Amino acid sequence: MRKKIAIILCAIYVVFMAITAVLLFSKGNQSDALIALAGVVCGLVPIAIILFTKFELSLPIIIFYLIFLFGSQYLGSLQGFYRNGWWDSFMHFISGMLIAYFGYDLYKRLLRKDSITKLSPWFVFLFVLSFSVFGGVLWEVYEFSMDQLFDMGLQGGGNTDTMTDLIADTIGGFVISIWTYVKVKTS
Repeated sequence: MRKKIAIILCAIYVVFMAITAVLLFSKGNQSDALIALAGVVCGLVPIAIILFTKFELSLPIIIFYLIFLFGSQYLGSLQGFYRNGWWDSFMHFISGMLIAYFGYDLYKRLLRKDSITKLSPWFVFLFVLSFSVFGGVLWEVYEFSMDQLFDMGLQGGGNTDTMTDLIADTIGGFVISIWTYVKVKTS
């Protein structure tokens, strides 16, 4: 049942972004239409994982992922929210939470049930936080690489932009890390 809900939610996002792309192409706005098409591809990723692999994505991760996509692609890029200086930081905060939650989900899947109860809640806290921060670092490496290789301007604010993004990623990861600490400690 969860798989069906996940597929339906992703399909709704894919259809929404496809319609948006068609409307933008019809208005002659190719650059924004390409962003919408990228949204279609990003929305198809969880569906492909669900249908073609044995890896199960949890429903909260998929919902969080779709919220992030909507916020970054549709609101941020297509509706111009990124012109507000705080939107980029907010999206990094959300992505920090998303990656941290994915790290927690991964931790639960990689360890045997009997091993989970033996781990210190502090270890889980540090693992989830480190996983989230590492994800943020990888994204900043991607932005830097694209700027250097293709002169894209993803790091418009230079070092200040990078550090603000990493701090927002870390705070988002910290929030979920505290949640995981409490969850592991009380279970």
